[in-house]
Amino acid sequence: MLLGPLVLLGSLLLAAAAQAQGNSAARSPLATDTSRLRQHLRYLTTTPLPRNSAHPAVLDSVAAYLSRQLQASGARVHEQPYQVQGRTYRNVVASFGPAEGPVVVIGAHYDVCGNQPGADDNGTGIAALLELARQLGARPQLSQRLDLVAYTLEEPPFFRTPNMGSYVHAASLRAAGVPVRGMVALEMLGYYDDRRGSQHYPFGPLKLIYGSRGNYVVAARKFGSGRFARQFARSYRAGAALPVRRFTAPAWLPGIDFSDHLNYWKFGYSALLLTDTAFYRNRAYHETTDTVAQLDMPRLALAVDALLTALLTLRS
Repeated sequence: MLLGPLVLLGSLLLAAAAQAQGNSAARSPLATDTSRLRQHLRYLTTTPLPRNSAHPAVLDSVAAYLSRQLQASGARVHEQPYQVQGRTYRNVVASFGPAEGPVVVIGAHYDVCGNQPGADDNGTGIAALLELARQLGARPQLSQRLDLVAYTLEEPPFFRTPNMGSYVHAASLRAAGVPVRGMVALEMLGYYDDRRGSQHYPFGPLKLIYGSRGNYVVAARKFGSGRFARQFARSYRAGAALPVRRFTAPAWLPGIDFSDHLNYWKFGYSALLLTDTAFYRNRAYHETTDTVAQLDMPRLALAVDALLTALLTLRS
């Protein structure tokens, strides 16, 4: 029974050496606009009713907002509606770069769990997606196809079901025969805490490797997640001006598959998660206290900067 955790601990100790140098130097001036991040978050957290599955009209209004923002960035935008229990829900898809060829998917969900504002979960992922789109739109000569997807129905009661927007999207790629190079899920990127003891883990000894301060972004993937996930995690850390920890673990470890990337794994695509570790750090997870006031905008911006850098420098 102890073999799995011991193997995991050994592999992470080996990986820790590669992270010892940290991210001591900023790679580029801040490109992400924190005022725009705040504007998007303010909109997302002040809808008339919570943006959950019980309020499809609210989700439709959010989808329309996302479509307008993505179109303004210069993307090719379309919606992907589908039916669940007699109601229509929709993903929003924005494409950049060539119309053909292998695609890299960057996705984030825009719904919330229950009656809460969902600033970090997952307003920060959506705000990051919109800021990434604005910056990609200023680079019309992209050599690879990038699809930015805003998903619906990631949260309970539809989590881990085929009704998740990310499952619908991944299934549509497979059905259409679209070559998928890989996928990156953006899930909670705005909460940081420099205090000792602020970071928790699903496996206690991990604190010996990664420390007890919740001041970093995690690039998380499962063992055997594929070439793209490995390359992207390296590129993201190399281009980041804030601490990044690469984390590889068995799929059964709690939290490793707690987002939309799990559905791309189901179809055999290489995928990984970028996160501030959610409930392992942010005590406002799924609570009414998950507000914009709790977020660290400068570090959220740095997380987006690193995302853009990784996408632009990733080797084919």
